[in-house]
Amino acid sequence: MSILCIGSINIDHVYRVDQHPGAGETLSDQGYTLYLGGKGANMSLAAAAAGAAVRHVGAVGHEGLWCRDRLAAAGIGVADVAELETATGHAIIMVDAKGENIILIHAGANRALIEDQIATAIAGAAPGDWLSLQNETNLVPEAAARAQAAGLSVAYAAAPFDAEAAVAVLPYVDLLAVNQVEASQLAEAMGTPAEALPVPAVLITQGARGALYRDSAGTVTVDAFPATPVDTTGAGDTFAGYFLAALDSGASPAEGLRRSSAASAIQITRHGAADAIPDGIEVDQFLADRT
Repeated sequence: MSILCIGSINIDHVYRVDQHPGAGETLSDQGYTLYLGGKGANMSLAAAAAGAAVRHVGAVGHEGLWCRDRLAAAGIGVADVAELETATGHAIIMVDAKGENIILIHAGANRALIEDQIATAIAGAAPGDWLSLQNETNLVPEAAARAQAAGLSVAYAAAPFDAEAAVAVLPYVDLLAVNQVEASQLAEAMGTPAEALPVPAVLITQGARGALYRDSAGTVTVDAFPATPVDTTGAGDTFAGYFLAALDSGASPAEGLRRSSAASAIQITRHGAADAIPDGIEVDQFLADRT
């Protein structure tokens, strides 16, 4: 099987700060680095690192062609990544001394996808393949509906969180991936307990508390591996990408949770988002050292 990701591609401008500025406050940074990011690109890279066959659908501006090249170098299919006459999506990220971040996103080319592009990409997938979606592109409900009609399984990371957008996509979703805050927000918006969200399966990441997966067979949990974070940007994307790759490979949810937890534990000890994602060999060695 394979994973088709319709998702964002961002250029991340990362600033190291001692502390996050307050309202009206101006601070000097302690360092600056340029990275590849975007929830879609991060999840594609994580899934590919975990061993999945991945195709990415998205768009960049002329100055972002290096981002497409990076995806291709990771073994990801990029034939459906368009080059547009608009700015590549980008993010301004401030990471403080504790590794916590504040992020401002400009959507740019990520919000300029067209239906023909999505239709062509989905037509090239096979029934049973996974479609991965996030909230950083346009046409998310349309893509989910088209994928469901084509027999694909739909995984949806409801972030950045938007209750109206999530409610529109949920009827087509097979796997919902959210963090604990997003799960509570969505449950409140729908007037239902978080444990009763109307999807066949849900993955809830809980930071240092680990994660849980719930479907009709029951609930499986995993503890987080101890780690000292230096940058938590993209940790949830890494977890979700690894977990989707595990399901795509036929692994059990318990196996997928453990491998995903290891991947995110490694990822947060490094700077950056996409650049910090560990490959499968690293993750397997990490787990072997802890058995």
